[in-house]
Amino acid sequence: MTDQDIAKRRAAEAALEFVPEGEVIGVGTGSTANHFIDCLAGIRERIRGAVASSVATATRLKAAGIDLYELNDAGTLPLYVDGADEATEHRQLIKGGGGALTREKIIAAASRQFVCIADESKLVRRLGAFPLPVEVIPMARSYVAREIIALGGKPAYRKDFITDNGNAIVDVHGLDIVEPIKLEQALNNIVGVVTCGLFAARGADVLLLGGAGGVKRIG
Repeated sequence: MTDQDIAKRRAAEAALEFVPEGEVIGVGTGSTANHFIDCLAGIRERIRGAVASSVATATRLKAAGIDLYELNDAGTLPLYVDGADEATEHRQLIKGGGGALTREKIIAAASRQFVCIADESKLVRRLGAFPLPVEVIPMARSYVAREIIALGGKPAYRKDFITDNGNAIVDVHGLDIVEPIKLEQALNNIVGVVTCGLFAARGADVLLLGGAGGVKRIG
């Protein structure tokens, strides 16, 4: 494993202490979430099952011997564990590099506790260096792009990619996000936008950052 993979693994291992016994938990998508699934496999008898935030995560959970549940059946979840593309000390995030932002945001909203796991390189002073993903209804893509330009962003269509929901992704470059909640609301209010990858109004409750010296906890 690379040093970055080791850091991700440490954060994933640290998240295990938040896993309640006998419950259904939410599990995110991406390389760091995959480390968490691998760790979770070792204690799978402790939990009842998991709600997956993507088809890819569902496949990995099933391979790990963890029972899958639909969110509609599971109801409010005690815990959601997922990674991030960027995070601040205020535990506000940019997510969606893997394209699963909508289901991730739904599960985060439906969970009492959101533990975000990442390597320490993901911690930033201000969000926006990482292009902000926006999930868009396909027919609205050009309209949404024009509205994003009016907000000061530079939209780029993510070619040859379709979300698990059958939609398109527009990645927004050039944003210096001073007011994350305000921008999240503005983007989500554009007609044709399903949701954006800003997790600011509902950020993480706990941020676990893996590094060479161990794991730093924020929150």
